[in-house]
Amino acid sequence: MPTTITFNISQDGTVTETVEGVKGQVCESLTKTIEEKLGQVESRVHTGDYYTKSQNYVQEFTHDSECA
Repeated sequence: MPTTITFNISQDGTVTETVEGVKGQVCESLTKTIEEKLGQVESRVHTGDYYTKSQNYVQEFTHDSECA
């Protein structure tokens, strides 16, 4: 899933952002700069993905050390 950041701006000027496609706290680092420019963050609602650790996959392989 690609990373998507969606901003909704209501008529009263309230901005709501939604981050999809990342796991863990990465979403906060992705949006930090724009949040600083928009003003004070009034609240945050974390999805289940925020509490999921990103997984680093290690591909395992076997090796024939005798070069047969």
